[in-house]
Amino acid sequence: MFSLSDVLLIFILLAAVQPVIHQRMLEAMRRRKIAEIERKRNSRVILMIYRQETMRLLGFPLMRYIDMNDAEAVLRAIEMTDRDLPIDIVLHTPGGLVLAATQIARAMKTHRGKVTVFVPHMAMSGGTLIALAADEIVMCEHSVLGPIDPQVNGMPVASLIRVAEQKPIAEVEDRTLMLADVGRKAMRQIEDVATDLLAEHLPRERARDIAKLLSSGQWTHDYPILPDEAKKIGLRVATAIPEEILELMNLFPQPAHSQSPIEFLPTPRERRTTQPAPTTEPH
Repeated sequence: MFSLSDVLLIFILLAAVQPVIHQRMLEAMRRRKIAEIERKRNSRVILMIYRQETMRLLGFPLMRYIDMNDAEAVLRAIEMTDRDLPIDIVLHTPGGLVLAATQIARAMKTHRGKVTVFVPHMAMSGGTLIALAADEIVMCEHSVLGPIDPQVNGMPVASLIRVAEQKPIAEVEDRTLMLADVGRKAMRQIEDVATDLLAEHLPRERARDIAKLLSSGQWTHDYPILPDEAKKIGLRVATAIPEEILELMNLFPQPAHSQSPIEFLPTPRERRTTQPAPTTEPH
């Protein structure tokens, strides 16, 4: 006969193990979906999906960004891929380290096979830098890219430079002047990297213009660049994203610690033609 303490202990153990089991099931489903897409497209599929997920055991959420460990993993995947085999990267990220994003982008650029970046929802900041290296960027109608202007200590470099230039130098703190100096170097470096990536498919002067537009701080760092605007800028963007790519996103659920304010029936709906109501004619 179980005592109350035994039941409580079993409940705690089940609660601790449940996230692990759920995560393992999701990982198996992802692997099957990746294999399915690779067979269909005859490509190497690499996922770079930075969604908030429930962590193992304790079940707390963690928000992740592109870091050096991710760069190492993507570089390894590219190295393990035949140089003529197409690579499909599914990218969903708010950004991350410039160094990591630059390493990934340059590895993509040197790959001989076609490189396609799919953006189901967003690829901001460092994600956009990675997308610039692709032979083609495929987005949904409302997916977004973002500016690649550098940030220093969480502050936009373009604004730091303006402060340092517009105020009398005697009124500017040494720290601000140093940050502005670092910012000028960072902005120039990002522009050069983006120019090299874009020059693979564009005349170098045109590539330089686009790189400067994206890196100069013309917009706020979270400004959403929709597909139509991306095309006008000069990026190689298409909007026919395969359904199976979107299905992958369903295998990266957000943590469900509280009731989501968004709710709908997750089934496709078609517009139904309604028949006009019958009218009664007077006799």
